[in-house]
Amino acid sequence: MSNPQELLDWIDGELGCHLDEAGDDWIRKARAEVAGGVDDGRFAQLLALASRQARRRAADISSEGRSRAAELLAGWDPVAWSVLDLLRVSLVLSRDDLAEESGPRAILEAFRFGDVGELCALARALQFLPQPEAYLWQARECCRSNMNEVFEAMACDNAFPAKHFDEVAWRALVVKAVFISAPLDRVLGLDNRLSEDLARMALDLADERRSAGREVQPLLWMCLGRHGGQRALDSLEREVAGDSVAGRRAAALALSRAGEGQRLAALAAGESDPQAAAALLAAQDEAPTQAAFRAVLDCPLP
Repeated sequence: MSNPQELLDWIDGELGCHLDEAGDDWIRKARAEVAGGVDDGRFAQLLALASRQARRRAADISSEGRSRAAELLAGWDPVAWSVLDLLRVSLVLSRDDLAEESGPRAILEAFRFGDVGELCALARALQFLPQPEAYLWQARECCRSNMNEVFEAMACDNAFPAKHFDEVAWRALVVKAVFISAPLDRVLGLDNRLSEDLARMALDLADERRSAGREVQPLLWMCLGRHGGQRALDSLEREVAGDSVAGRRAAALALSRAGEGQRLAALAAGESDPQAAAALLAAQDEAPTQAAFRAVLDCPLP
């Protein structure tokens, strides 16, 4: 668990420009009330009442704030957090019983009755809490949610799944992220949890999309790494030969991740499109991480 006080200090720093005097007074009193001990109903009520102090608008975390966040929890980037997330997570962290039975009980009860915004904040809070085993079922439920916002709050920029999900739950999360076009590059820990089974599932999905006459999502190729064997290489070469420049760039990076530098050079030599040829050549020198995929896809397309 990260240090709750350090996290609260960070939240206070980011909240400073978002709350008026009344909002600042409310959150200080609400935190003190939570720290002093409240029943489960009152805790859930305070999470709901936070919406009176701020809208669900982006918190616009500063670059300094994002750097500090990564120091507090490796890999964490609160880029998608709202002001309400900051308020609600601070209420969760204000509990003094998080390591006891009553803490998880109250948090899980809040999950039962929360609206979408509350569910997102609670999902984002789980990565900071002790007793992760108490929240495993609920975390998986968030990933099964048909509300994409809730799914992304659990799956993206959240250290909990990579640390605590078993292989079945992890693969289901990644494949769903691909299927609904969630930002797979923001699924923390993906690079460290690639596998043959995940590659097979990703390739099955790519085949299904092609059979239906649809483009393969470029970020799908992140799921392969050095897995998938000849089937993966054949599928990537097919993508490189396709019409989507974004797909070709992503496939080039995937070939680089697979250690196929010579293959990339050969493909680049026979490539007629200058943009695609440049992407193929550049991929030989890329550090093919999740961040590299986002950087390539964010480049202007011709």
